[in-house]
Amino acid sequence: MVAAALFAGGRVLIAERPHGKPLAGRWEFPGGKIAGEETEEQALMRELREELGVELLEGRPMMRLTHPYPDRTVELSLWVVERFRGEPRGLEGQALKWVEPSRLFEEDILEADRPFIAALVEWGSTSTVRKDPHGRRK
Repeated sequence: MVAAALFAGGRVLIAERPHGKPLAGRWEFPGGKIAGEETEEQALMRELREELGVELLEGRPMMRLTHPYPDRTVELSLWVVERFRGEPRGLEGQALKWVEPSRLFEEDILEADRPFIAALVEWGSTSTVRKDPHGRRK
């Protein structure tokens, strides 16, 4: 699986799992399964388009982990996305919100995504150049 930490204005986007899906009502980083022969980047591009209606312009892998749930184990790769085109919207009925990385621990984030939070907080504190979603310096 692949997930995205979309950044804009120093905040990161999280999505609420929609009703009818496992762990509905919990928060996660947007993303999903890698289909067939897709690369992680191709899957991320597709998932961002399908879930949020945005086009990935620039992203890079940040961290990979394996997390055991009671019914399955997931392998998850988090990508940092600083440049994208479009305004994110919940195309699958999911709520979205922008959160400062240091406040992510206050959210009801899925267990598999929680290890990413510390890495994002550290990344946010060392990233001195802030850009808007279109890549312009802020």
